[in-house]
Amino acid sequence: MTRYFLPLLLYIFVACKSESPKPLSSGENTISVKDTVKEWEQKKMLRIQLDSVFAETNLNGIVSVYRNSQKYYERAQGFENFKTKKPLDSNSVFAIGSVSKQFAAAMIMRLEENGKLSTADKISKYLPEYRSKTFEEITIHHLLTHTSGISDLGPGLQSKPGAEFNYSNKGYRVLGEIVESASGKSYDENARELFAKAGISNTYTAEHFTGKNLAGAHTGTARNATAVQNMPRRLAHSSISTAAGGILSTASDLHRWNLALYNGKLLQPNSLKKFLAKTSEMKHPVIGPVNYGYGIMLAASPASYLHTGYVNGSPSLSIFYPDSNTSVVILSNIADMGRGKNAVFNPHKEVKRITDMIENALTEMNSTPPKKVTVNN
Repeated sequence: MTRYFLPLLLYIFVACKSESPKPLSSGENTISVKDTVKEWEQKKMLRIQLDSVFAETNLNGIVSVYRNSQKYYERAQGFENFKTKKPLDSNSVFAIGSVSKQFAAAMIMRLEENGKLSTADKISKYLPEYRSKTFEEITIHHLLTHTSGISDLGPGLQSKPGAEFNYSNKGYRVLGEIVESASGKSYDENARELFAKAGISNTYTAEHFTGKNLAGAHTGTARNATAVQNMPRRLAHSSISTAAGGILSTASDLHRWNLALYNGKLLQPNSLKKFLAKTSEMKHPVIGPVNYGYGIMLAASPASYLHTGYVNGSPSLSIFYPDSNTSVVILSNIADMGRGKNAVFNPHKEVKRITDMIENALTEMNSTPPKKVTVNN
């Protein structure tokens, strides 16, 4: 069904490029009837497309799309608690895995703005345990871009600092320790200050979760779901770490975060530019080739900032399309790893495929001048 309706959806998004009719005016407010109808058609077809993802993949989770701070689509399906059958809803709090990394990167940038550190600093300046020949050349920039050489698998380096991209959760754990050292505050204190600045009130660090509606994490299928134990506190353990993958949030809070971050409400212009600079290339096992900035992946065609997240039993994906100011969030609280991680992300990939095609259509529409219609009398 998804592929059947997509050509029609794209037609609606790029149709009507001829000159718009004269808008209806009321005081300072003007409303174009054509634009209103067109937006209604777009929302309707987007709903058909994304609803079909739920039907085809049996997604137990939430898919939410915001454009210009307005809800464009949102649907939750399945259970927050598989034992009690409590349903998921917009207030459900999910473990977002590596989507957490952009929060750590933003903390680093804000500390740099306040003169507490520089991304060019060597990490040994803040952490005495790295004052050895093995680690002496590693900088904060290397940690942010996964080019430090620090390995998740052992105590040494797997490559020379700055030489190549090697995704490192341990590197982001070290970043969290630097945040604490440079600020003189706990990671949780820094996080809560950042959350307040972003205007998000249902987002937490794993060790200090005080909210309700925890979606938890589960393995298996909806029929035989097994809860992952010690959630969410297990995410704060050094094997994962809060900075690398221990933030919990809701879909609506992640939208607010995306809009605040990418619209310049959290970082100064130069800091945001640095945050989004392409520094490394990676071949993501789920979404393919992308570039990497500071805690965020960068894709082209269409332009987007994104990150996947996975902790046992909880796959997630957050996308922001800067050209249309559109935020897309897909969160789930169950994973059947018997099918493999790529299959676990099938719903996320399908949503991304749909929203990518729509974004490309919008880009084409906005870059093509409207055609004038000539009427022969």
